[in-house]
Amino acid sequence: MFRYFQAWFTMLGAAMVNGGLRDLTYGKQMNPLLANQLSCLSGIVLLGAVIYLYMRHWKLDSARLAIKLGLFWVALTVAFEFLFFHFVGGRSWEALLESYDMANGQLWPLILLWVAVAPYLFHRYLLRGRQ
Repeated sequence: MFRYFQAWFTMLGAAMVNGGLRDLTYGKQMNPLLANQLSCLSGIVLLGAVIYLYMRHWKLDSARLAIKLGLFWVALTVAFEFLFFHFVGGRSWEALLESYDMANGQLWPLILLWVAVAPYLFHRYLLRGRQ
């Protein structure tokens, strides 16, 4: 399981690069909500690439393990988001919860959903390739 923890750190790095590119480039030129939405979509693509590469390299034994892995990565992500950005970044709990409000255009929950299901989807896809 340690190697999947390491993979999560790669995903964290990819997410930071994605957010940095938004903040340093197109985020300065557009409405903040639109920039955030675009960043969420590019994050889904980038995280998908990272997850796919890990899944290709480290084959999982079962679909059940793939589901557990996705949920493990989501738990790490949510824990990091709330603990780091509240205690280190100084953001309020309310501000952190705002990123989950899809009714107001926030797409962050879609990233979490993707991280949860991607290991299973890639596991199934890669199984077909082995047959």
